[in-house]
Amino acid sequence: MSNYRLEELSALTVIAANGLTLREGQHDFLAPVSYSMADALTNRQTTWARVVLTGDTVVGFIRGNFDQDHPKEEFRACLWRINVAAEWQGKGVGRFAVLELLAEAKSRNFNRLTVIWERGDLGPGQFFERIGFVPIGETEFGEVIAAIEV
Repeated sequence: MSNYRLEELSALTVIAANGLTLREGQHDFLAPVSYSMADALTNRQTTWARVVLTGDTVVGFIRGNFDQDHPKEEFRACLWRINVAAEWQGKGVGRFAVLELLAEAKSRNFNRLTVIWERGDLGPGQFFERIGFVPIGETEFGEVIAAIEV
């Protein structure tokens, strides 16, 4: 994992992040990266958006949200989105990015981080559970809400 580094989402990296290709079937579980990027640029006070690079190549994107006053507890410190390029999945990119987001949450004095995902065989549930997220409930739409202690 030491070959990876994070950079703040910028004009230089946004195109590469938007062009990340996923494995077949994974697109069904995610809105386009551009949605997350647009929101990241308009909500700078609460958004933490980073790309994961190896050398000069963007191999992943992660977005967290930190809003101590959000009325829904699951959105106060949450992993909002993570994408890893298909050819880089299974190589520690996602784990690296989530660990960095956990460190950021800790530095902001949060004691847990949440994530929400849609159930499905090709969805991200197994990945999140391997990292240590534990289901704690579900949304009104039946999506899983999970948390990990920081």
